[in-house]
Amino acid sequence: MGQSFNPVAVLVVEDDALLRAEAVDLCIEAGFTTYEARNADQAIRLLERHSEIRVLFTDIEMEGSMDGLKLAHAVRERWPPVAIMVTSGRRKMTKEDLPDNGLFFAKPYPPDDIVKALNGIAAQVVG
Repeated sequence: MGQSFNPVAVLVVEDDALLRAEAVDLCIEAGFTTYEARNADQAIRLLERHSEIRVLFTDIEMEGSMDGLKLAHAVRERWPPVAIMVTSGRRKMTKEDLPDNGLFFAKPYPPDDIVKALNGIAAQVVG
């Protein structure tokens, strides 16, 4: 039996190439179409081109025109259906820091927690 098709695509935004590769692999192994970007500018270009992206999974600290938290808020404004998952190894976030319905994961995050959150989001989108 093959993997079932999951219509929810994930965009991983992480400036550290190794961490980005690990997060992308995690999402792919969980059955999600996955896109990757190393900064907010790349992420926005991908969101403009791929309407199937329904999850933004972004690190906070990164180079470029905006950090991951600003990106998360910009995505919430421009693409309201996109679920937001934010991660950081240096900063702690409160619910008030995040966009509406945003989720925060401290690094190093347990991979199972990420997969569980993605599956929960996918169930809401599909269901």
